[in-house]
Amino acid sequence: MADDISPAHARRIALAAQGFGQKTVAAPGIRQLNLAIARLGLLQLDSVNVFERSHYLPLFARLGAYDKAALDRLTFARGSRYIEYWAHEAAIIPVDTWPLMRWRMQRFRDRAESDADHWAHANRPMIQWLRAELAEKGPLPASAVEHDLNKRSGPWWGWSDVKTGLEAMFRWGDLVSAGRSRFERIYALPEQVLPGEVLERTVSRQEAHRELLTRAASAHGIGTASDLADYFRLGQAESVAALHELEDAGVVSRVAVPGWKQPGWLHRDARSPRRIDAVAMLSPFDPVVWNRPRAERLFGFHYRIEIYTPAPKRIFGYYSLPILLDDALVGRIDLKNDRQNGVLRVQSAWLEPGAPAETAARLVPVLRDAASWQGLEQIEVVGRGTLSPGLAAELGVALI
Repeated sequence: MADDISPAHARRIALAAQGFGQKTVAAPGIRQLNLAIARLGLLQLDSVNVFERSHYLPLFARLGAYDKAALDRLTFARGSRYIEYWAHEAAIIPVDTWPLMRWRMQRFRDRAESDADHWAHANRPMIQWLRAELAEKGPLPASAVEHDLNKRSGPWWGWSDVKTGLEAMFRWGDLVSAGRSRFERIYALPEQVLPGEVLERTVSRQEAHRELLTRAASAHGIGTASDLADYFRLGQAESVAALHELEDAGVVSRVAVPGWKQPGWLHRDARSPRRIDAVAMLSPFDPVVWNRPRAERLFGFHYRIEIYTPAPKRIFGYYSLPILLDDALVGRIDLKNDRQNGVLRVQSAWLEPGAPAETAARLVPVLRDAASWQGLEQIEVVGRGTLSPGLAAELGVALI
């Protein structure tokens, strides 16, 4: 019979599994970055850069200010122990996760083969040329490949064809990422980047699902089957079957959480702290909140980003970041990095109902750290939102 775990207890387990509530070092280095990525299992990538690109933010939330250039070297340099693929979405993953995605690569390929209208059927010469180009010249970004096409004689393909071809081959595993330059992905043949043992490793779909769910359960601490499946975008039925196998192996156990419509699954190594001491601003693509239904179930926090909402209809802001205070999500803050003027601009900030009176006081040191981390000299607060006056008062600045 499943044990009962209270909702508050489940929140603390989930946050502890994500690395919150632990002591941090003054100047996090490569070791701390590696440990944090290992705990999370992936860093989701996104191109929005209004405050900072999303893959930098989960580590800042957990470790505080660190050297972003060190993370770039760690994740994007040649010979890195990390690589990119479609995990949750486009994400940085450990190299040893790549073979666990072969079933997904095959699924992408099968879908292309079975779709008579797929781009690949009419562009096989393009695909062959791209493979030969990378074999001859080594890893290249799409812009360099397109430049070469413009210089060559004979059949010509445009930018969209280059990008479409590279992306299709990347999804199939015919190409891999050799890092990024100015956030542009560099494409390579797998043998140009991956070690032999990774290239040669064959993993069945069933085995891959078990291992991915093991990693998801470790990163969650506790979650429903739907939560765990979502971490690596796995199918529900296969995930439930794999979780029962992991239960038999003692990796996870079933638990009941009042208010949850589905059973919970608890990882055997999940920590169960009595309290979480944390103050952080979370990326919209942080694992704590990227599954919006789970964030609502765990924290009572209804969250949507409003990037695609017309400005007059936005409620909280273009790119609002949830505010974590201990084991609760207590508000959201919309930040803009005004690099030209050296200003971190709080465009709006809002309190959730029941947020503690000390929210502004506890958040301001994090804002100051964020500004310093970004090389910004000032913080300005626009007077929009219920938290903005308190932040301005704590910062000692006038509302704009």
